[in-house]
Amino acid sequence: MQTIVGWHVEVEFEEVEKRTRAAVLLRLPDGTELRAKGHATRHPDDPEQQRVGEEVAAARALNELSRDLLAKAGHDIEEVTHVEAHPSM
Repeated sequence: MQTIVGWHVEVEFEEVEKRTRAAVLLRLPDGTELRAKGHATRHPDDPEQQRVGEEVAAARALNELSRDLLAKAGHDIEEVTHVEAHPSM
């Protein structure tokens, strides 16, 4: 039997001068929402490339989100097994 599950991820950006901020929201099927933020700052000598700032900020936010998701998974394992879990990347 095959089970297909989908997760919904939203990424929003805010650009102010040379700074780009990304906010990520992950909605899990159990109703849990995980949020994370990332940022990027353009060097004064670099050309303006909005897409690059978004990519860097989003990557940093998603990296934080992945760590939070691992922590949640560890907590969920511990609730069932009553043994300390150490999920790693």
